[in-house]
Amino acid sequence: MNFFRIFKYIRIPKNKLALYLFYTILSTLFSLLSINALAPFMNIIFKADSGLPTVQTKSLGRFNNFFQLLISNHSPLYALGVICSLMIVSIFLKNIFVYLSLYVSTPLRSKILADFRLRLYTKILQLPVSFFTEQKKGDLMSRMIGDIAEVQNSIFTALEGLVKDPLIIISFLISMIILSPQLSLFLLIFLPITGLIIGRISKRLKKQSTAYSEANGENLSHVEETLGSIKVIKAFTAEPRMLQKFSAGNDKLFLLLNKMTLRRDLASPLTEVLGVTVLCAILYIGGRFVFSEGNHLTGGDLMAFILLFAMIINPAKNLSTTISNMQKGMGAVERIEEVLNAPLQVEEKADAIALTGFNDRIEFKNVCFNYEDKSILKTISFVIEKGKTVALVGSSGAGKSTLADLIPRFHDVAEGAILIDGVNIKDFTIPSLRKQMSIVTQEAILFNDTIANNIALGNINATPEEITAAATIANAHKFIIQKENGYDTNIGDRGMKLSGGERQRITIARAVLQNPPILILDEATSSLDTESERLVQDAIINLMQDRTSLVIAHRLSTIRNADEIIVLQKGEIIEKGTHDSLIAQNSFYKKLVDMQEIK
Repeated sequence: MNFFRIFKYIRIPKNKLALYLFYTILSTLFSLLSINALAPFMNIIFKADSGLPTVQTKSLGRFNNFFQLLISNHSPLYALGVICSLMIVSIFLKNIFVYLSLYVSTPLRSKILADFRLRLYTKILQLPVSFFTEQKKGDLMSRMIGDIAEVQNSIFTALEGLVKDPLIIISFLISMIILSPQLSLFLLIFLPITGLIIGRISKRLKKQSTAYSEANGENLSHVEETLGSIKVIKAFTAEPRMLQKFSAGNDKLFLLLNKMTLRRDLASPLTEVLGVTVLCAILYIGGRFVFSEGNHLTGGDLMAFILLFAMIINPAKNLSTTISNMQKGMGAVERIEEVLNAPLQVEEKADAIALTGFNDRIEFKNVCFNYEDKSILKTISFVIEKGKTVALVGSSGAGKSTLADLIPRFHDVAEGAILIDGVNIKDFTIPSLRKQMSIVTQEAILFNDTIANNIALGNINATPEEITAAATIANAHKFIIQKENGYDTNIGDRGMKLSGGERQRITIARAVLQNPPILILDEATSSLDTESERLVQDAIINLMQDRTSLVIAHRLSTIRNADEIIVLQKGEIIEKGTHDSLIAQNSFYKKLVDMQEIK
């Protein structure tokens, strides 16, 4: 896995990148100028005080000539003042351009990560329902938050460490080669050895980072389950068990993070130790050159060489840290790519057409559906005429919910076809298909928002009057206006500030406001008390008027008046008919009815 593959998901404006490079190059040049300006003056000092033979510096002849002229026309002290002024101006300009490069790169980097985060969230919204049944929510949250933060650090480091630091190192090395090819040759031999040592230290960071992210995802999943099940945990006094499980995961995270951080943090001090070792070697070898007869190097050039090398140490340390962080970030990149590259099992055709209305019938034609290698539905065929109500009954695991999920294309059929008005639903755009239907599930799924916004989830342009009318049909208006802030009341996480019956009536109001011709009802009253069930059932009857309905029934008393009842068993239709005709057959449906003691 190549770290740079992450850049195929993000776009860096070329003009911004060019400006960043321009400012970085200028800051590097002025940094070089400030250092090289010292060499001629150091040569003057060495010549004056050491009695060493004078040699013309190989690299900076123009600087030498300039300062010799200053000394001849004025004095050494005056030349020193010019050098100091030149260094101050150079350092000032260097830092101006450093700031300008950051001024360009900081918002650019922030925008890149914002776009990347948006891309990942968009892909999550596009993925099929089946993807989320296989993934833990906590693990997805870990990828969305922790892994993106890790990639963010890696990209930030890469932009700086793979552009600015190598530019500084290369520029300074060129200057050092000009000053002393012999010393530079020694340096170029030693640096790869240093890099190899550092590379071995950071080699395991990627594997450790992946293990940490996976462990963090497991821990987040446990926290998410705890928050969603706190009442059950307390009811069964399961706090010690949950705490033990979290503590074990937390200890694992601590050990992984500790190992990973210690290994990563070793790169920088190791680079410094190796750098100082090389510096001392350069000082010794360079000193031999300076003191030897026919010396190849002046004292001033040696000092400039050492100073240039000292200035390389920090960029080299940063570069080693960059490589370590990128190794660590590669694990996060791979985990994010698993989501970004996850196949869209439900895909829209390029030439799909919009479904603008429902006029005749929904037809299941020899429909089969498999989950992995397991057959869930087998050759299902039936018709739902417009305005009719068809109920699905059967044992748990018979395939009722899966069958209903095929109509809005939460999954796609493996064989056969589902037709609306004689057209395969795969020929329609997915949004237009889903706009023709509303789904009320057994679990009332609400958001931490106001009542009005929850009702208007599928119709953001709904007026207050339309929201009120929908709530009235759903038997919800009376309890809503009794709330402190009425329709602007925040209902809390998952609507926990409301009772079960109130939550369900809000979801029915949401379906009413959508005003679809097709309804899919997954028994919305089975988990309610008797009074709430009656209110919700009345709301459902209001909702079903003049609409085509597919009802998944757990309480068979609610579907006695269905136009057709379909009995499923192990993914196959075993019976069809009205309530009375199925009772008369005295078969499986009759047994279900008897078990629920319907009179």
